[in-house]
Amino acid sequence: MDTCDIRTRAYKNGKTFAECREIAESMNPSFKEHIEKNGKVMWTEILEKVDHDELIYKLTLKYLRRDGYDIGNHKIPEVKKFIS
Repeated sequence: MDTCDIRTRAYKNGKTFAECREIAESMNPSFKEHIEKNGKVMWTEILEKVDHDELIYKLTLKYLRRDGYDIGNHKIPEVKKFIS
């Protein structure tokens, strides 16, 4: 039986999952800087900056949450710092 190898599957523009993770990680510092400067970044802004690549968009939100940011929800589509 043939199985899919997740390490070589091509996503948008032929990128592998590992390449998508690297791109998402590399974009996060600019989003963090924007949040520090403006207090928040809208989901639509993130989607535009990742060129509407859904996988990179989701990974970016995941990594922002991992780094201590509130990524919001469907009612509040924005990323901001947690208030402590």
